[in-house]
Amino acid sequence: MLNISEHITYSEATRSDTAKKFGIKNIPDDSQLHRMKLLAENVFEPVRNYFKVPIFISSFFRSAKLNKVLKGAVNSEHLALDGAAMDLDAQLFGKLTNKQIFNYIRNNLDFNQLIWEFGNSVEPDWVHVSYNEGKNKKEVLRAISMNGITRYKKFEDV
Repeated sequence: MLNISEHITYSEATRSDTAKKFGIKNIPDDSQLHRMKLLAENVFEPVRNYFKVPIFISSFFRSAKLNKVLKGAVNSEHLALDGAAMDLDAQLFGKLTNKQIFNYIRNNLDFNQLIWEFGNSVEPDWVHVSYNEGKNKKEVLRAISMNGITRYKKFEDV
């Protein structure tokens, strides 16, 4: 399989330096792949087509073993068990900002969770977005670090 959507290759969706480092197979099953395709089609592609520039996906699918090594939440949507999640970072290519991506998704698309990941009040370090077929709650959060522990609070405009 070469692509899961027009602009996302299978390799890009399953890429992980940590998986390579630890020899972890990061391979989704058919149902996980289906949920990843839904996220790509319903969130990533509309964002990509609206801005018409490349957008870096820093994290997409994680196998259970990879998620454990990364110390991800046991119910992380990156596992693609109910829905699927991806982390977007526009700053790598410098054509737009993470804030622009965050605001576009928030104001125009259906999603389960949208998280302003760390950063400051002007710009997130990256944008986390998830999608669940037919049951999106449109929850908008901000991730902050307090004494080295990640906390999530309801997003409020600054």
